[in-house]
Amino acid sequence: MDIRKESLKKHYEWNGKIQVVTRCPIETREDMSLAYTPGVAEACLEIEKDVNKSFQLTRRNNLVAVITDGTAVLGLGDIGPEAGMPVMEGKCALFKAFADVDAFPLCIKSKDPDEIVKTIGLISGSFGGINLEDISAPRCFEIEKKLKECTDIPIFHDDQHGTAVVVLAALLNALKVVKKDIVTAKIVVNGLGAAGTAISKMLITAGAKNMVLVDRYGIIDENDTSLGDERQNLAKITNKEKLKGDLSVAIKNADVFIGVSAPGVLSEEMVETMNNDSIVFAMANPTPEIMPDIAKKAGARIVGTGRSDFPNQINNVLVFPGIFRGALDANATEITENMKLAAAKALAEHIKENELSEENIIPSALDKSIAYEVAKAVKEQAVVDKVIRS
Repeated sequence: MDIRKESLKKHYEWNGKIQVVTRCPIETREDMSLAYTPGVAEACLEIEKDVNKSFQLTRRNNLVAVITDGTAVLGLGDIGPEAGMPVMEGKCALFKAFADVDAFPLCIKSKDPDEIVKTIGLISGSFGGINLEDISAPRCFEIEKKLKECTDIPIFHDDQHGTAVVVLAALLNALKVVKKDIVTAKIVVNGLGAAGTAISKMLITAGAKNMVLVDRYGIIDENDTSLGDERQNLAKITNKEKLKGDLSVAIKNADVFIGVSAPGVLSEEMVETMNNDSIVFAMANPTPEIMPDIAKKAGARIVGTGRSDFPNQINNVLVFPGIFRGALDANATEITENMKLAAAKALAEHIKENELSEENIIPSALDKSIAYEVAKAVKEQAVVDKVIRS
C-alpha cells in the first residue's frame, strides 16, 4: 500500500476526522427547556457565583484545545495554520481513542508570540487544558511560559514534553537492560529544537549528570552568545569535559545517543566509537539519524526510532492522552515536572523487568491500557504537588 496516497484518499472520504455529538436528549419541549432556555439559566447563575463550577456544569472538565500556528508541522516545516489542521484533527482523534478526552483543533493565523498568547488566554475559559502543537522553536518556549503565567489550566507543548517523557521512559528501561545508570552514563543529545531541549531538561531532572548537547553548529558552549535562554541554561550544566567540535567528537565513549535532528547524521563509524552496550535512539522521521540495522552492525545493543516498522517505537501517543486524562481527572491547574516524571515512570513500569529485552523497552503505541496507567500516576502526583483546584 502507498500510505501517502491512500491517506489522502481517506481524508477526502472522511471530510474531517472528528465531530461534535450531543450528550443530552433534544427530542421534546421538556428536553429543550432543560438543556437550553429557560432551565439553562440556573447553570449559568451557579457559574457566575463560582467560576470553578464550570468544570462541573459544562464539558470543560473533559475538553482540551489542540492549538498550532502551523510553523513546525511534522517534518513539513512552516506550512501555515490551515495546512496544519489535518494533524490537529488527528491529534484530537488520538485523544478520544486512547483516553476518552474530548479535544478540539484550533489553528491560529499569527506568528506573533504575544498575539498567540493573548488569543489562547482569551479563550482558555472554554477548556480544561491546552495542548500546544507544531509551533517552531524558540517561539514555542516563550508562548508556553507566558501562557502558564496568565492561565489557570494545564498548558502542555507535546512536541517538547510528550517527547521528553516517552524518551525518558524508554531510556530508563534500556539502561536496565544494559545494566547502566542514568547518573553515570554519558548521554549525547543531537538536535536542540523544542524536543531536544525538553528531553535534555527532563533527563537532567531525572538524574543525568554526564550530558553533551549538540546542535547544527556543534557541541553547545556556555560562552556562545548566540544561544537562546533555554539552550544557554543547558550549556552551563552540560559538557563537563569542555569538548569542542561536532557530533563525531561528542559521541566518543558515549553510552547513549538521542537524536531528534536530521536523517543520516549519525554514521556507522561514530557508533563504533561509543562504549560497549550502547543505546541509540534515532528519532528523526521518517528517516532516522541512522538505520537500526546499521547501528546494530556498528555495535549498538539497543536501538529505538520513531517508526512503527521497527522495534522500540518511541511515540508520543503513549504519553499525551494519559497525561491530560490524569490532569483533567485531578482538576489540575497545571502539569508539573513531577507529574511528567510520574508519567515516565508509569510508562516504563508497564513492562515488567523480566519482560525487558533489547527489542522490548517501550510498550506498543497501540496499547490503549497505557493511557489509564499514566493517568492514575499523574492524578496521584497532582494531589501530592497540590496543584488541584479546590
